[in-house]
Amino acid sequence: MIVEIGHYALILSLVIGLAQATLPFLAASRRDPVLLAVAPRLAITCFALVATSFLALTYAYVASDFSVLNVLSNSHTSKPMIYKITGVWANHEGSMLLWVLILTLFGGAVAAFGRNLPPPLLARVIGVMGLIGVGFILFIVLTSNPFERVINPPLDGEGMNPLLQDPGIAIHPPFLYLGYVGFSVAFAFAVAALIEGRVDPAWARWVRPWTLAAWVFLTAGIGLGSWWAYYELGWGGWWFWDPVENASFMPWLAGTALLHSAIVVEKRDALKSWTIFLAILAFSFSLLGTFLVRSGALTSVHAFATDPTRGVFILFLLFITVGGSLCLYAWRAPSLKGGGLFQPISREGALVFNNVLLSIAAAMVLLGTLYPLLLETLNGEKISVGAPFFNSTFVPIMTPVIIAMAFGPLMPWKRADLLGVFNKLKIALAATVVIVLITMWLSGGPAFALFGMGLAAWLFVGSILEWAGRIKLMREPLGVSLRRMRNLPRSAHGTMLAHAGVAIVVAGITGSQAWTNEAVQSLAVGESAHVADHTFTLSDIREYQGPNFVARQATVTITTPGERTLVLTPEKRVYTVEGMPTTEAGIHSSFTGDIYAVIGDQDESGKWITRFYVKPMIPWMWAGGLIMVFGGLMSLSDRRYRIGAPTSSPKAAAKAVPAE
Repeated sequence: MIVEIGHYALILSLVIGLAQATLPFLAASRRDPVLLAVAPRLAITCFALVATSFLALTYAYVASDFSVLNVLSNSHTSKPMIYKITGVWANHEGSMLLWVLILTLFGGAVAAFGRNLPPPLLARVIGVMGLIGVGFILFIVLTSNPFERVINPPLDGEGMNPLLQDPGIAIHPPFLYLGYVGFSVAFAFAVAALIEGRVDPAWARWVRPWTLAAWVFLTAGIGLGSWWAYYELGWGGWWFWDPVENASFMPWLAGTALLHSAIVVEKRDALKSWTIFLAILAFSFSLLGTFLVRSGALTSVHAFATDPTRGVFILFLLFITVGGSLCLYAWRAPSLKGGGLFQPISREGALVFNNVLLSIAAAMVLLGTLYPLLLETLNGEKISVGAPFFNSTFVPIMTPVIIAMAFGPLMPWKRADLLGVFNKLKIALAATVVIVLITMWLSGGPAFALFGMGLAAWLFVGSILEWAGRIKLMREPLGVSLRRMRNLPRSAHGTMLAHAGVAIVVAGITGSQAWTNEAVQSLAVGESAHVADHTFTLSDIREYQGPNFVARQATVTITTPGERTLVLTPEKRVYTVEGMPTTEAGIHSSFTGDIYAVIGDQDESGKWITRFYVKPMIPWMWAGGLIMVFGGLMSLSDRRYRIGAPTSSPKAAAKAVPAE
């Protein structure tokens, strides 16, 4: 009965979604106060219905109701309860229902917290969110019904992909979807602004918190995904330039550009058309990622579905959404006249410079991701575009971005003195030279390591200098600086933390790529291998029975001269229902880096295949990512975001006449 209620609620949400996709536009065009008041209620009702549907599917998983095909195909009674719950979205149908749940959640949130928006604009935003929702609810109902019943169900289920039975992957998809779908709000604001023909600083103030929230969630989702790949897949890496990884990275790049471009619209009433385009681009990349994961166009550990019919449906939605919005943009964008003028050497100029490079970087990732698929479609030739291509194109593009990140916050609006700004960065330049020399002394290279560590030092110190200058650190008594720090807007603290986090990520990537040592060998119990200054000894092998798997656990003892002895317990698991093996790496993390051990199968001689790594500085990557997320949350808590956009003056309001 509960399953039927969930299915009924999903169908009813489609009906309400159709009303949400039509009535708000009618209300906005007629300026009808009654219909304008109905629009938010439709969005909240649609969310409530989809939430009911999602909870019903969750109940089916928790209760192990194998009369539901989705539960039968992706669960088992022996699974721990946490993975019964996360199994709801660890499959195509359930993940799409989560996608729509988050979409309607954002729509309901805009309706609930958008009371300071002009009613016609709010109605149009809700209407656009409704149009997107209708498309994806239709997709679920027609091609991906999670409530399909089974006649004469078996007593137990078929289980779930063992790679997904992990805490990291359990929370990775929800964060990723919150980021993906979060950009739909910026997209809806962009389309609503194009319909009205007006973009002003107030519009940018409304868009920024939603964009920032999506950016924070997507940053967290990408970080969680790379962390999971690092400790779960057993290959010692954290990023493979997998097409689905790229699909999450492209909206992040576009969203980062959008976030900074919206600042220029808010502060200087400029870059209006460009900001609208970036809002469309960020969500378009999110839809492209949805298509790649569910179309069967590629094979990946991240992919959910391989049914071409579903892929065609999503491709149609992608074409309608992206094509329609770009046509609207081509028609209405010329009417969006820019306001404030500025010189190339200015804060606006630095933001434009970074925006262009971030967009080029996203285009390069898009090219490398889609080119093999297009080539195979055209002539059947299969090629692989891997790390060499992406590293050789992405790194040169992002290097000037990182350099400019230290300049931009120190530049005034409209016009800046480049030499004067550089003079403020003398300490950052000195720190860069010192770090390069220390790196050379400690390691001798390689050259890219010296460059990467210098780049990280430049950005880290430059970010702190801008923040320190605002509180007059070392130029005023400490009490005065502390008082200024307390009175500083939270967004200023957040910007400093986010930029410093990027610097720490760059340092972590550099150290882990430049100085990783690894060894792959076959060892008998009691034998040892040497990696860097560490001795790895295979001390023991034992087997044990888990809740739904059989595990082979190795005990690896690591000794290092002058340091304490470490013990790691890597495992190789075989899940009894699915019959699939997984790797559980043994990892010891510290400030300086990770020691990493993996146990494999026996070779022909009866020895155990082992893989050992010493990875300097790799924890810095995830620490930097956490700092970026915290910086975003700090900015999001800024009072200026909570109170909404300022009210325009009568004179400004008179000028801001909607284009007809």
